[in-house]
Amino acid sequence: MLKDFRIRLLLVFVALIGLMISAAAPRTAREAAPTSLAEQNWVDSVFNSLTPDQRLGQLFMVAAYSNKDRRHVQGIDALVKNYNVGGLMFLQGGPRRQAILTNRYQAEAKVPLLIALDAEWGLDMRLDSTMHFAKEMTLGAMDDDRYVYQMGREIALMLKTLGVQVSFSPVIDVNSNPLNPVIGNRSFGEDKDRVARAGLAYISGLQDHGVMAVAKHFPGHGDTDTDSHVALPVINTDMARLTNVDLYPFQKAFERGVMGVMVGHLYMPLFDTVRTLSATLSPNLVTGLLKQKMNYKGLVFTDALNMKGVTSYYKPGEVDAMALVAGNDVLLFSEDVPVALQKIKEAVAAGRIQQEDIDQRVRKILRAKFWAGLNRYQPVNVPDLMQNLDRPAARTVQQQIYEHATTVAKNQDDLLPLQRLDTLRIATITIGTKPGSVFGETMNKYQPGPVYAISNRYAPDSTFERILTRLTPYNTVVVSLHNMNNTPAHNYGLGDGTLTFLKRLQANPRLKVVVVAMGNAYSLKFLEDARTLVCGYEDNYASQLVVPQVLFGALPAKGQLPVTVSPTLKAGVGLPTPDLRRLRYATPESEGLDSKVMAQIDNIALETVAYAAAPGCQVLVAKNGAVVFDKSYGYYTYDKEHPVNNSTLYDLASVTKVAGTLQAVMYLKDQGKLDLDAKLSTYLPELRNSNKRDMLVRDVLLHQAGLKPGIATWEKTVTSAGPKPAYYATTSTAQYPNEVTPELYSVKTAADSVWAWTINSSLLPKVKGKYPVEYSDLSFIIMKHLCERILKQPIENFLDATFYKPLGLGSMTYNPLNRFPKSCIAPTENDNYYRHSLLQGNVHDQSAALVGGIAGHAGLFSNANDLAILMQMDLQNGNYGGARYFRTPVVTDFVRTSGVAGNRRALGWDKGTPEKESGPTSNLSPASTFGHTGFTGTCVWLDPENKIVYIFLSNRVYPDASNRKLVQYNIRTRIHDVIYKALQKT
Repeated sequence: MLKDFRIRLLLVFVALIGLMISAAAPRTAREAAPTSLAEQNWVDSVFNSLTPDQRLGQLFMVAAYSNKDRRHVQGIDALVKNYNVGGLMFLQGGPRRQAILTNRYQAEAKVPLLIALDAEWGLDMRLDSTMHFAKEMTLGAMDDDRYVYQMGREIALMLKTLGVQVSFSPVIDVNSNPLNPVIGNRSFGEDKDRVARAGLAYISGLQDHGVMAVAKHFPGHGDTDTDSHVALPVINTDMARLTNVDLYPFQKAFERGVMGVMVGHLYMPLFDTVRTLSATLSPNLVTGLLKQKMNYKGLVFTDALNMKGVTSYYKPGEVDAMALVAGNDVLLFSEDVPVALQKIKEAVAAGRIQQEDIDQRVRKILRAKFWAGLNRYQPVNVPDLMQNLDRPAARTVQQQIYEHATTVAKNQDDLLPLQRLDTLRIATITIGTKPGSVFGETMNKYQPGPVYAISNRYAPDSTFERILTRLTPYNTVVVSLHNMNNTPAHNYGLGDGTLTFLKRLQANPRLKVVVVAMGNAYSLKFLEDARTLVCGYEDNYASQLVVPQVLFGALPAKGQLPVTVSPTLKAGVGLPTPDLRRLRYATPESEGLDSKVMAQIDNIALETVAYAAAPGCQVLVAKNGAVVFDKSYGYYTYDKEHPVNNSTLYDLASVTKVAGTLQAVMYLKDQGKLDLDAKLSTYLPELRNSNKRDMLVRDVLLHQAGLKPGIATWEKTVTSAGPKPAYYATTSTAQYPNEVTPELYSVKTAADSVWAWTINSSLLPKVKGKYPVEYSDLSFIIMKHLCERILKQPIENFLDATFYKPLGLGSMTYNPLNRFPKSCIAPTENDNYYRHSLLQGNVHDQSAALVGGIAGHAGLFSNANDLAILMQMDLQNGNYGGARYFRTPVVTDFVRTSGVAGNRRALGWDKGTPEKESGPTSNLSPASTFGHTGFTGTCVWLDPENKIVYIFLSNRVYPDASNRKLVQYNIRTRIHDVIYKALQKT
């Protein structure tokens, strides 16, 4: 008796507190009164057309599946036709199947059905083949709630496309218990203000775009260690905490006008004495606290009535009637509608609930249907459904969420972002993924180190031991943890072997170790010994793409932990890192390009292969420092046995001029070691007695110095019978060290011979006292010699040490067979006139081949990504990755046109001819565009005005260099056109 008296006294206190809450609470958006005459007329008309039993049917929202058999479908048919249920909650299945069933059920319904979906983190919470955005803990880590709103908007638009009017989201429980097995990362975090702000943004995103938000799980499910799906959690709290913490986000949501709220299956001794009485069934909570004291007027949904939190104590049908008596408006997931209807009628007859009260709830449901547009119901457009669900803007929002959420929790040695890549020998270990993960591939976009994939999270010690033995050459190790789970009892999926392995790595004083958790933030408590610790929160394509970008400084770290993990890793911890202006990887829409227009590149690239303009190609587009298109097409050869991928190396041909020699020239000018208006002979004294003694460096770079396009070189070294023995041998020796092909080596003096032939070559005749503009390979043969003379080292060594290694360019190299197997390199010509072999990994250009593959005008190999990094550095005038490769705006100086009539070129760089009908660049590109093309079927074009980098790599010379279809079909320029059309559309 004394205990009951105390409880009743406490309830009186609760009521007084509630009165104070309700006195201050404004009316919510969904008042009992209609918002318009049209709404009132529709609601009255529908209500009056229904029988009493049909009205009761509107209270039920039953579970529907699109992946079950005909029997299930027929069961839903019967509920819709015979019992006039008010709505359906779709669970498992697929979008197209669900849309077909939605149209079927809606066609059978007397009153349009309210269709609902659990879409907390996107449609993929319930449906296959749909987009995953982010769980709420990830959202809680972000520094900007605009992206929460945008996610809500995108989910709403997808739901409407699918014919869904209600989203059971957001979860606005304050997750104060780290051991919570059911909320956890479904919550925005442990701070009530953070939860409220993010929750309001999510609600607005949904409801501003026509989908009803349902906040859950009232009155707060965050402080429990029991899963209500399997048992009834007990929340032991006092009124002060409940009001100040758990109810706070709900009160804010009610004030904002959230249209629905879901009552959780949990027991609060503060309100009820019956231990088996879930909040869902509690009149004190649903009617007393929620409806009366907090003055909530929107739709009140039960949590699913099939959950063990209620079914363990009450029978189907009985629990429905109890929930209705408690004050709920919508009975979710009823397991037995016919029995429930009978129990509700019995409750009315017994006076436990008034018919008038039921009628008001039915009208409230009908008003929600009017708001959702069901008075003008239209079937789902099934034929166009998947295309309409594929929203490019949604992919942009998805990635931006992880860009703002990724959190650097520890950075004790200031290792992040990773810089000075020439000093870091990085190995990546991905635990819980198969080889070829997005994480590993993205790591390799920035540096060439190995990626060791351990697919089994619980791998035996021998697996980790084997990896340890391979780490000797490396001084930096990045370990990413994947395929984690959200179960505290199972250490979030972190195996003992993994944790021991991490400790061994961290104990090695020679290694710098970065630990990345691609999962639940609470897992960091098992990882906090790491000196460098990053949380990616989730493990999907977007997060795996973003986190490596943060590690390398392509993106700054902005996130903060939304929960307290340990005494040293508290909520709010998040170390900002700088943006190093490295090349990023993003969606076209994020940079102002229309991805649907960009998709036209696919058609042109496939045309390249289909019309045999080239057997394969790579296309890359970057905008504003972000790669927004990077695809490979076709095969190495027309046999279609070896597909091209983004790692395939191509012979760059004359793109070598700007990616190799010109980088050294610009460097020397930037350092004040080269005067462009000086004579070549100033730096190359051997020219003083030649016809080139008065040539200016500037004129050579502008291709207006009188040099011929080319001269005979290799032709002098062969006869009709084959290679001259004075120049070639079939094996490599000290006398014949230069590999022309694996079966042919040139004499070590070959470079001297080519240089002598160049010095002694004749010049073009002058026209009106001036040399004509004539593009010449000799210009860059000369400039290579000039650079090496000033630098006092081979140009390949200089470029590798000064540019390629610091930039992390793992594929850009001369003579790639010294570092890569043939299988990584696209073949070029099947040479039947000089080398008499298929060229694969040996330079195609004959003069470059003669001198050993390293020439000023040709010789470089690369994939598109590494070439893009180098070009982005140039576009940024040498400011890249936290380093200054040029001290002055030398690139800007070099890309200015000569101003000489008839010469479109700049200093070493080629330019477009927008005033002409056809040219090397798109006529839609600005006149400031600069770059170069290559004989093998390559090009690179940079647009400083729109900050665009465009790269096309192919082996159009396979198997025959006479193949002109790439030019005939204008492939490269047409792709360039598409980029500007995509830009113009935005």
